[in-house]
Amino acid sequence: MKLHAAVEQYIGLKTSLGFRFRADSVILRAFRRAMGCVNMGDVKPTRVRAYLDGTGPLTRFWERKWVTLRGFYRFAQARGLVRQSPLPKVPPKPPPPFVPYIYSRVELRRLLAAIPAVPIAGLDPATLRTLLLLLYGAGLRLSEALTLNEAQVDLEACLLTICQSKFFKTRWVPISPQLARVLARYRALHPHCAGNRGRPFFRSVTGEPVRRSAPERAFRTLRQAAGVQRSDGARYQPRLHDLRHTFAVHRLLAGYRQGADVQALLPALATYLGHLDVAATQHYLTLTPEVSQHASRRFEHYAFPGGSHE
Repeated sequence: MKLHAAVEQYIGLKTSLGFRFRADSVILRAFRRAMGCVNMGDVKPTRVRAYLDGTGPLTRFWERKWVTLRGFYRFAQARGLVRQSPLPKVPPKPPPPFVPYIYSRVELRRLLAAIPAVPIAGLDPATLRTLLLLLYGAGLRLSEALTLNEAQVDLEACLLTICQSKFFKTRWVPISPQLARVLARYRALHPHCAGNRGRPFFRSVTGEPVRRSAPERAFRTLRQAAGVQRSDGARYQPRLHDLRHTFAVHRLLAGYRQGADVQALLPALATYLGHLDVAATQHYLTLTPEVSQHASRRFEHYAFPGGSHE
């Protein structure tokens, strides 16, 4: 059997069983293109390794590709399409975990202030500004923001409805009155959004739905113009998705400042972010110096009641 036919058969099986197989499908079809039009038994281990290695330094995506291909070749071996897998037996040691960038409030203000001076292909400044404020103010994923339609944005109730997001979950996301006013101003500036409750809330300058590549490209230009960059030697510069991480950390800090029981707040924060459990939310809570300071003070109060706590 040809590789391309086996790949499509495997993808068809997984999707028919109800698996959310979008990312795996992209990996498998990229693998199929890289190998060319070959029979299953003619795929060489050296070419598979070249696909896995890609270009540039090793990232955790290497293991993600390896796991996807391992499932595919187990499927192929079980059906007698190949005798053995051409995959490496063991993946290389993964790089250190990626540490997201947590924006300071000063950096957020610099980003917003730089928007009018930055050329943005396909987006008007109001769209980019409103999108950034929504990602930070509501902790949304970029895909969730871009798929919002008019019916899902209830500004009178200060409520967003996020439908069929990651893990097939639908949730309500309350927003602050300040953020609701930002969205209301955007809606007033874009009357083409009104009158059709099924139309996307965010639209490009041509009136088309905004593709995620447009704000990602615009943000890279904006970040450079605002002088927001990492100085810790990390491979990746600050990303749009880091606004979601920043939202989570700033909410945690707000809880500390208000004297709240932070551990009790975590399940509510997990639900708000659309996570399956608290462990997923903890991944978002980067230990910044300010968080560490508040946590240390909280521990001092617990461990040494009645002390000076200086």
